[in-house]
Amino acid sequence: MKLKKITAALLAGALVLGLAGCGGENGDGPVKIATKPMTEQFILGEMLRILIEEKAGYEVELTKGIGGGTSNIQPAMEKGEFDLYPEYTSSGWVLVLGHEASGLTDEEMFAELQEEYEEKYQMTWIGLYGQNNTYAIVVRADTAQEYGLETCSDLAEVSDQLVFGGNPDYIEREDGLPGVSAAYGLEFKDIMDIDIGLKYEALRNGDIDVTNGYTTDAQISRPDVKALEDDLGYQVNYFCSTVVREEALEKYPKLEETLELMDGILSDQKMAELNYQVEEEGKDEADVARDFLASAGLIEEQ
Repeated sequence: MKLKKITAALLAGALVLGLAGCGGENGDGPVKIATKPMTEQFILGEMLRILIEEKAGYEVELTKGIGGGTSNIQPAMEKGEFDLYPEYTSSGWVLVLGHEASGLTDEEMFAELQEEYEEKYQMTWIGLYGQNNTYAIVVRADTAQEYGLETCSDLAEVSDQLVFGGNPDYIEREDGLPGVSAAYGLEFKDIMDIDIGLKYEALRNGDIDVTNGYTTDAQISRPDVKALEDDLGYQVNYFCSTVVREEALEKYPKLEETLELMDGILSDQKMAELNYQVEEEGKDEADVARDFLASAGLIEEQ
């Protein structure tokens, strides 16, 4: 999926964090959770760990930062090396099932994901957390104010006066800049290749006027940037949910109802704020996850 603030150590391999809870009620060993190598997933993994330990009472082993994300976690799930992980709807639909990411409503896609995962992999999807980590077109707040920008359609009217800067893969991939430009009629004054980790700095410094981001980026919660509304609905959605092996649901009877607690608890803005706390304020993802769950009334405050 999308990589955010990945250290060299995470790229070299997974960061494994074994965390003991109160012990499992059924079966031998812990509930095994995996995450992708990105801040958002670290926080979500901690949320799942805390809920499973404290609400269901099972021991948990959390493995953070599996290199390659879906492409390596899904095969490991099939082998039984992990029991569950946070996944995004269009990632499962395209990368795992091999479908085209178009032609279905979000509701239809989720129902099909559940059905096909059960048939092909003996897995299912439980709950939708609420946030949609999809592509976004981002401008500086002062640029938005100067040109009256609220939507991507607004941007089309002034794009020839602005410089776009983005990471090379977004500029090149068909569902990236070429696709969104064709959909909205964007014709920028200039286009610059910029490393993914430097885009927001270049934007704030005025080196570029527009960039590509993700709707739950930590930087989007800053007051000096603005994500424009995808008013034509061009981008496919990446809603997050829990993919879980059905064998694990049988082995741990309280697991399903615990995972359902994640349903609808987040929004794009809230997830961006949580990412910001970790990436920009230096807070520990476990503390951020715990504070959020307590504020949502899902666990007791410590």
